[in-house]
Amino acid sequence: MSEFTATVNATEYPPHLKHKVIFETFDKLVPGQAMLLVNDHDPQPLHYQFQLERKGSFSWEYIERGPESFRIRIGRVGK
Repeated sequence: MSEFTATVNATEYPPHLKHKVIFETFDKLVPGQAMLLVNDHDPQPLHYQFQLERKGSFSWEYIERGPESFRIRIGRVGK
């Protein structure tokens, strides 16, 4: 079984849809599940957005930190 419930490759989406798709995917996770985010740059602004909009409900772990590919495990935490 995969460590990830879902994978979002952000490079496959136009800029105006990236965050929408990522948050929709995250919101479908239940506590204990995680998604894999793949991107071609460090998604630090997205991390800030998660801190504002999903505070206390997520974990953020870099699996690969560039320079060409970034892979982040975003987990759902909580009860």
